[in-house]
Amino acid sequence: MGKRMTSGVLPGTVDLVILRAVSEGPLHGFGISRRLREKSRGVVELQDAALYQALHRLSRQGLLTATWGLSESNRRARFYELTPQGNQQLVREETFFRDYVEGVMRILAPEPASA
Repeated sequence: MGKRMTSGVLPGTVDLVILRAVSEGPLHGFGISRRLREKSRGVVELQDAALYQALHRLSRQGLLTATWGLSESNRRARFYELTPQGNQQLVREETFFRDYVEGVMRILAPEPASA
């Protein structure tokens, strides 16, 4: 049997999960990572390099803004927030992903037994 994936991020969903995490309020990188891990009960985890590459890319695209502030541990950190454009992108990506998951679940559902 194949190797079971225990955590990570499904390819193509990195931006979606980051945008969703910051939609609930400004967060720094570690806070985003923690929120994803907690909300997914440990299923969704991003490697630091992938997280920060995505944050920089989303900022360059105008989907996130970043401001400096102090973390809970009193360390200087960049806090990321959704822009109006980022919020629109989140809605588009969530709609697509929900439709996709529903389609996959229909494929996975057992066929009803014939009488």
